[in-house]
Amino acid sequence: MTWRAALLLGAGALTLPAWPAPFLGVAAMTGLVLLLVAVDWALAAPLHAVGATRSGDRTVRLGGTATVTLHLANTSGRTLRAQVRDAWVPSAGARPDVPPQRVLLVAAGDTAALPVRLTPARRGDRPAAALTVRSFGPLRLAFRQRADRPGTPPWTLRVLPRFDSRRHLPEKLARLRIIDGIQVTRGRGQGTEFDTLREYVVGDDVRSIDWRASARRADVLVRTWRPERDRRLVCVLDTGRTSAVRVGDEPRLDTAIDAALLLTALAARAGDRVDLIAADAAVRATVTGSGRPALLSRLVDAVAPLQPALVETDFELIAGEVLRRERQRSLVVLFTALEAGALGEGLLPVLPRLAARHRVVIAATHDPVLTGLTTDPPSGPDGAYAAAAAWRALAERDRVRAALTRHGVTVVDAPADRLAPTIADTYLRLKALGQL
Repeated sequence: MTWRAALLLGAGALTLPAWPAPFLGVAAMTGLVLLLVAVDWALAAPLHAVGATRSGDRTVRLGGTATVTLHLANTSGRTLRAQVRDAWVPSAGARPDVPPQRVLLVAAGDTAALPVRLTPARRGDRPAAALTVRSFGPLRLAFRQRADRPGTPPWTLRVLPRFDSRRHLPEKLARLRIIDGIQVTRGRGQGTEFDTLREYVVGDDVRSIDWRASARRADVLVRTWRPERDRRLVCVLDTGRTSAVRVGDEPRLDTAIDAALLLTALAARAGDRVDLIAADAAVRATVTGSGRPALLSRLVDAVAPLQPALVETDFELIAGEVLRRERQRSLVVLFTALEAGALGEGLLPVLPRLAARHRVVIAATHDPVLTGLTTDPPSGPDGAYAAAAAWRALAERDRVRAALTRHGVTVVDAPADRLAPTIADTYLRLKALGQL
């Protein structure tokens, strides 16, 4: 029964004093309203004849807007007068074009399209939660209602991570082309492959002269070398408890993902093989470098549902996975936090075994809160204690950095907005020096 039926009963109650027999009046009025309600309910379109399907976007980048359309098909012989509530999880940011209070009219055999605009606030999979359809009779005195089980009809929108560091890619690619050109002409060097022969010019390294080819041509020829292709890069994302710390407006894991995407795009354009491992106490995602044209899209899709886990990271597991998967010497970039407890007890014991076979780079982000506590003058005893704790935390970071450096590890410690370009510069520097 709707508010309209209740209004009819109230109007009848106001007229009861004018009736000669109020008791009979109450019975007659109530019976009439109930009869109208029953007839109206019987004339409402049956909900078992209403079908629901969805169509629209399956993926959207964080910060963007997607559109998913709900299609209601009325297969009954009556006009459907319906209120529809299409519920999504709160973080999906759903905004229906048709408000739930509006009553839709769908003719018999017709279909209504109800678009929903989604602006997600979080990365990952955002499913449809539930669908509720309320079918009214012609007088709107009564209704039938069906609340489908969660996710019916099923639809999941995958929210891909931001790739704000993409704006740095043209500059890094220009530097990569310069490095490639220098390495082609500089002659014999570490980490290069034979390219072609050319005539000797003044200034060439005499060690690059190919004496056999020169004897056959009766001219002095030198070998030129090009940068090695199919070098191996392994991006390791630490998804443990330290990745849940918010640095600025997003978790540390999101900053690491953005930096890993820029590094992957750059390395793939350089002809290197890129693998990815995301792990904490267990391996959460893996991507291999096969099928390079689609590598970046596969990597984006793999890291989209990753969320920080409030567990201690098992660096023994990570080291074992890297050593098992990568037989050839590789550049291993570990995105984690320079936290003395996590790295000192977890990573440092297994680091010699990992660094003996691979070149290791640790990529971490600054915590601006610590920096602010050490630069701003303390206010009162609480401020002094906070500043002392910040100085102690920074000192522990320095000790961890020194311990990592002693094992031959390159440490990149940058603010969140500079981590992606800084780690890309480190990759280019190692490539220019032939140290990959």
